[in-house]
Amino acid sequence: MTAFVACAVLSIAVVLALLLRPFLRNPAASGGISHRQLNAAIYREQIARLDQDQAEGLLREEDHTQARAELQRRLLEETQEPQSASRLHAPRRTVVALSLLLPVAAAGLYAAIGNPAGLVAPADANQDVERMVSGLAEKLQKDPSNVKGWAMLARSYKVMGRMAQAEQAFERAGAYIDGDAQALADYADVAASNAGGRFAGKPAQLIDKALKADPNHPMALWLAGTAALDAQDYARAVRIWEGLAAQLKPGSDDERMLRGAIAEVRERAGVAAAAATPGRGAAAAAGAGSVSGTVDLAPSLKDRAAPGDTVMVIARPPGSRMPLAVLRVPASQLPLTFTLDDSLAMSPQARISTAAQVEVEARISRTGVAQAASGDLISQVQTVHVGAVGVKLRVERIRP
Repeated sequence: MTAFVACAVLSIAVVLALLLRPFLRNPAASGGISHRQLNAAIYREQIARLDQDQAEGLLREEDHTQARAELQRRLLEETQEPQSASRLHAPRRTVVALSLLLPVAAAGLYAAIGNPAGLVAPADANQDVERMVSGLAEKLQKDPSNVKGWAMLARSYKVMGRMAQAEQAFERAGAYIDGDAQALADYADVAASNAGGRFAGKPAQLIDKALKADPNHPMALWLAGTAALDAQDYARAVRIWEGLAAQLKPGSDDERMLRGAIAEVRERAGVAAAAATPGRGAAAAAGAGSVSGTVDLAPSLKDRAAPGDTVMVIARPPGSRMPLAVLRVPASQLPLTFTLDDSLAMSPQARISTAAQVEVEARISRTGVAQAASGDLISQVQTVHVGAVGVKLRVERIRP
């Protein structure tokens, strides 16, 4: 709002300066021009033209003499008149009227056809979402048989980052989502997140159900490939992602990113096969596209974090707001050992394994919403190479 008002005031000032410029100039600066001086200059020019016509033979001598005498007589008469100068005087009423009416007219016009409500800062969107989701949850407690409502609540919790509550809501939706590939894929994603990014067991079963409902569902295929990668079944991961890549537009950003992931999996498979010691080869393959370390909470802030708060460990490309990997766990698990890898990607098109460097930070949120908010507990942001281990994040500040 402040920037808008400043721009509006500046624009009005510029328009007023242009309109009032002729009135605001100092008349004395130009020296003024008298009628006598102006007429004398005109007559001198006419006499010079007569002399030139006579010299070129265009005017006879007697005509030239008569015309020149007439001009000299007129010039003499003009010089006998009193000296007077024409000056432009600034009309004060005009200046004052323009200075007052223009801003008032501009404000009135904006009020009539503009958007004055847009100048008022909107209410906190997160609070509105919280109220709507809380209202839906209360209705479902009174009507637990509303499986459609539970599915909607589960998706809402997932968007808000409340993974534990999202998984519970998906469970309450039951058979309602059995034929919905998108809902099953979301459910699998939530379950894997709550399992620390691991897909064995329930997440893998949900992915299989999603693919039975729709064998070509993009998110389900992505998760299936990620689950195979988590199980170090590189051949299956490549096979699944090759099928997904075939659905994408050739040459698109998504297709190029997925081809890059497939190439990396092939490389991992080669590293694992060529490793002299299987344990070391698997560790190298697993760490190549991940960042791992620990998170702890400063003693001075321990009373500010409740066990039910959400700890988020986030990796982003340097200078970007788009997360490549996000780990969410309850604050009761602090101090925490974490690993950020492709299993924690927010989308198939943005993965940590495709980056050379990332910015890593930890944040504790009471709402669990992915968007940072005032009052969150945060760590310093660290820029590390992908593949780094032993990264230490300490939550020691309060976000203003």
